[in-house]
Amino acid sequence: MIKKTLSLLLVFLMLVNNIDIGANTTSIETNTEPVGLNISAKAFVLMEASTGTVIASNNENERLSPASITKLMTLLLIFEDLSSGKIKLDDVVTTSEYARSMTGSKVFLETGETQTVDTMIKCIAVASGNDASVAMAEFLSGTEAEFVKRMNEKAVSLGLDNTHFVDCCGLSDSDEHYMSAADVAKLARELTTKYPNIFNYTKIWMENITHVTKKGSKEFCLSSTNKLLKQYEWATGLKTGSTSKAKYCLAATATKEDVDMIAVVMAADNYKIRFTDAAKLLDYGFNNCSVYKDDDYGKLSEVKIIGGEKEYISGYVKDNFSYLSTDGSNLDSITKKYKY
Repeated sequence: MIKKTLSLLLVFLMLVNNIDIGANTTSIETNTEPVGLNISAKAFVLMEASTGTVIASNNENERLSPASITKLMTLLLIFEDLSSGKIKLDDVVTTSEYARSMTGSKVFLETGETQTVDTMIKCIAVASGNDASVAMAEFLSGTEAEFVKRMNEKAVSLGLDNTHFVDCCGLSDSDEHYMSAADVAKLARELTTKYPNIFNYTKIWMENITHVTKKGSKEFCLSSTNKLLKQYEWATGLKTGSTSKAKYCLAATATKEDVDMIAVVMAADNYKIRFTDAAKLLDYGFNNCSVYKDDDYGKLSEVKIIGGEKEYISGYVKDNFSYLSTDGSNLDSITKKYKY
């Protein structure tokens, strides 16, 4: 007897090692540091982005000051609002006196100065502008405080259990402003997999913007804080951070041969170590991992039913599929079949 409702199961069979694969993985799994990796930073995570699998980690759940890595959440919310149509790239943002007053890394916006959302994203993603971050927070939520509430709500919804924000840019030295390396990796994955256009900004090495104020018009060069863009061939982003409390942090992304890696380094002793450690992690990931991806999803052709209440049934594959191998398996041997 054929049931009224039939479910579609997408089954991937790996012929090598007889591994059956049934679903995409999106959860972080705790791993230890591989022998010989020798990472100096206090905490780190290496993640493969398409599956969310953690390949290597240490002190990954420790709450640490994230400095400007905080801006990954600010950027995520900006891109959410762009995606929903709430804002557009050519919308005009006006700098408040409060935004202008930000210290630390800034792009020297003047009170009353206007820039497009597109330019503000560049100021945040490339030059880590604290003033631009606050200006965007105010543009989206009215005040930075209201925007921070939204940041914390989003952190909860993403399951970032070791994350809490006090500001939108990472200037705060408050003990209540913290992230773990695992949470940074999750956040970086959320941003880059849902909104890959972020790489159009984070891969910029240098670009000029124009300040137009009462004093006149003046060119200003945005220079990336992410030196991996010049030091590491496959680097694509993502965000640096440093304060006296946080020391030196980096969420680095890179793509090589269709494999996407995220390396998070927190509390490194100096700025050179964070880049060296990230490069080591990325090299380890690329040298030891391969990924099978299937993006052929959507509606399937109808299948004729014999003896059923309906003559035909149809189904669909809900999402794409990724499988990560860390043991050198030949992923060319993977086949798939549909079972109704």
